[in-house]
Amino acid sequence: MTDALSPNTKAILLLTAPLITGRSKKSSDLLTPGEYKKLAKHLLELGAKPADFLAPAADQLLGDCHRVIDKARLERLLARGFLLSQAVERWHARAIWVVSRADGTYPQRLKARLRENAPAVLYGCGDRKLLESGGLAVVGSRNVDDALIEYTQEIGRLAASAGRTLVSGGARGIDQAAMRGALETGGRVTGVLADSLEKTAMQREHRNMLLEDQLVLVSPYDPSAGFNVGHAMQRNKLIYALADAALVVSADRGKGGTWAGAIEQLETLHLVPVFVRTTAGSSAGLDALAEKGALAWPEPVDADGLAAAIATPAPEHRPPADQGQLSFPPPRDGAGEVREAGTPASVSPASFPPADQRELLAADELFSTVRSLVVRLVRGPTKAAEIARGLGVTGPQAQKWLKRLVEEGVLEKNKKDARYSISQARLFESEGAREPAAKTKPAGTGE
Repeated sequence: MTDALSPNTKAILLLTAPLITGRSKKSSDLLTPGEYKKLAKHLLELGAKPADFLAPAADQLLGDCHRVIDKARLERLLARGFLLSQAVERWHARAIWVVSRADGTYPQRLKARLRENAPAVLYGCGDRKLLESGGLAVVGSRNVDDALIEYTQEIGRLAASAGRTLVSGGARGIDQAAMRGALETGGRVTGVLADSLEKTAMQREHRNMLLEDQLVLVSPYDPSAGFNVGHAMQRNKLIYALADAALVVSADRGKGGTWAGAIEQLETLHLVPVFVRTTAGSSAGLDALAEKGALAWPEPVDADGLAAAIATPAPEHRPPADQGQLSFPPPRDGAGEVREAGTPASVSPASFPPADQRELLAADELFSTVRSLVVRLVRGPTKAAEIARGLGVTGPQAQKWLKRLVEEGVLEKNKKDARYSISQARLFESEGAREPAAKTKPAGTGE
């Protein structure tokens, strides 16, 4: 399925994608993921979207973005229209689809879990619905012995028999063994590739699986891009984000992509429970991951056992203050001076308002903080449970705040899927916001 590119996706591709078509050279002007993140945030503040760069009257917007990205650089990138048309023609001929964060068809799992760190563009081949099916991620080293290959293939077969999608990275060794075991047993597989999407999708062994919606291959990198260590490291978070649980079959302690991806999940992302193999012949790498918080894989022998393992809840994690946890201003004394926490305030009772007014002022201050944090957290349609997790509060408490924010017009609630989005009015109320060329959905604006 190769739908026509949306205007937003065209603009994002022009700004960020190398558009490799055989002999073309990668532009040195391309925006890095960090630069595009800043630009997307600035567009959101302006009430604009990437597609507005392609409008006839885009010069004003380009000027408005000059302090974030040099105007001349943006103009050079946006002038690559012919190269984009060549790339799109090549992708369509190979049944490769492209979506951006601004599209409604972008995988919601990635957007909800990784938020602004989700890839701006995702390339793929196969049934996109598999990307929302969760399942078991299986990862490991490239160079392993035959016994581990057979063990991993059996895990893939077990996932297939349990009706759960197998998620892996498509690399030689453990990744390919897990995927092969699931596919040969009639299971479903999501392959998250760091390179060579086009070449992999064209391989005869994959074509029927792709056509029969048994396999989907995705990559945040150009379909013709070659191997890059940095890319291999960065795509690991996508493997975990698309799964419900992860099993590390093998890892080298302190080095390699498998180790780096598992450590990032255990220490930073906390998206899913991470298991390590517990059969004979364990390793220093697996033991070290266990010390970091990885769980012992229960080594299930049937579909029910596997389903139970996948259903294990992820360890509790309260995000740090800079990632959405509530933070409060430092305590002050009666004169307004900051005092150290735990130091009693030397003020007279007269310096405080009455008790009922103090409670009202505190509640208003708290809700003001909550309002700003929720606006920061909701970058696309978001479930109440995800917002509660980001705020570090209980579900019922989050529901009360969300109801009030809807009543205030800050949020809109989609009654069909119970997800919350920033209201259209809120998107354009910023000082200096420019009028949009046409009415657009709030979800994904500027993404």
